[in-house]
Amino acid sequence: MAHATRRLRRYLEDELEECRSEDVDRRLAELDTLEAALGADRVDAELDVLSALAAETRYTLTRVLVAAGEELCVCELNAVVDVSESGLSHALSTLADAGLVTGRTDGRWRKYRATNRAVALVTVLEGSVDVGGRIDADAATDDPGAGTNAGTGAAIEDE
Repeated sequence: MAHATRRLRRYLEDELEECRSEDVDRRLAELDTLEAALGADRVDAELDVLSALAAETRYTLTRVLVAAGEELCVCELNAVVDVSESGLSHALSTLADAGLVTGRTDGRWRKYRATNRAVALVTVLEGSVDVGGRIDADAATDDPGAGTNAGTGAAIEDE
């Protein structure tokens, strides 16, 4: 951070030219506060979530579980993706580690459901949420589920 701070200080001093050095110091302090609020651990955790979605099988599984809106058995999920049983197990484990799905055993069956985090991410990726976090029922998409929540078919209510 020290090297970046020196570089930023030079940039701010060049850009602010006539500003006093306390303005530069104040801005650097603000940026330090922002960096501390974000934190490296938080960035790493968020990158783990995004990495979990960065494979076609895992993303497809997440989308299917969000669209289902309920638990699905591994055998149902296996019918959706073209991977081996071990590949499916590994994909679901990665999604669970990232907090995108939860799994439970029901007798002989293993069932999974999407978490709120997965629903939120899929909804944002579908473009049905605007920058302010409000649901946009008029979002232009090519998705046949447009105007519905996360492809579940549930109509989006206007506030």
